[in-house]
Amino acid sequence: MKNNSTFKSAISNIEFPESDKVYGKSIHDPILGLIVKDHPSFCDDDCIAVEELNEYRQRYISNYLSTEIGALSDLEKNVISSLKEDKSIVSIVEDEAETRNFGQKIADQVADFGGSWTFIISFLAFIIIWIGSNVYILVNKGFDPYPFILLNLILSCIAALQAPVIMMSQNRQEEKDRNRAKKDYMINLKSELEIRMIHDKIDHLIMHQQQELIEIQKVQIEMMNDILNKIKK
Repeated sequence: MKNNSTFKSAISNIEFPESDKVYGKSIHDPILGLIVKDHPSFCDDDCIAVEELNEYRQRYISNYLSTEIGALSDLEKNVISSLKEDKSIVSIVEDEAETRNFGQKIADQVADFGGSWTFIISFLAFIIIWIGSNVYILVNKGFDPYPFILLNLILSCIAALQAPVIMMSQNRQEEKDRNRAKKDYMINLKSELEIRMIHDKIDHLIMHQQQELIEIQKVQIEMMNDILNKIKK
């Protein structure tokens, strides 16, 4: 004899066949949370129909997919923002205005000229002209005869003045190198922190996805079991 008994759903007050009855205590927590959110008075002893339960199951899966798409979008935005910030730091480092006083400019120019082939060739030409004019033209009776004491004095003075000026320029260059190294360290440190932050977000997202996927698989299995039970009946 066919059973025609029915029950009334606790959320819609609609009558359904007794075979479609599902108690609240047998519903998974994520699905039950959605039901309680819409119907706060719903408890474990209340009943709903399989049709209504499937609607909430589909709603749960849809909410999960929407949430994950939003989480991925937020992660992408954070990555883009991080890249923009890194770029801005690099531009600040590269475009920083260099301030030099008059003495520092002179020191740099002397160091540049003293370390060039132009200085070497010019100085060799000056020495050759000086020696040649005193030895061959003035026959060692000129203003600086052999052994060229005046020339040695000039060379000593030039070396004595040039050395500290070049050292001043080198000290400034070392200071610039130290500042550049500090800025490179800041950029590398920020990049490392950004990478760690992104890794943490990805790890959290993966763990969250694994838990949610397990819940979705349970929901899908329940839905398949309901379909199989209906087919058998």
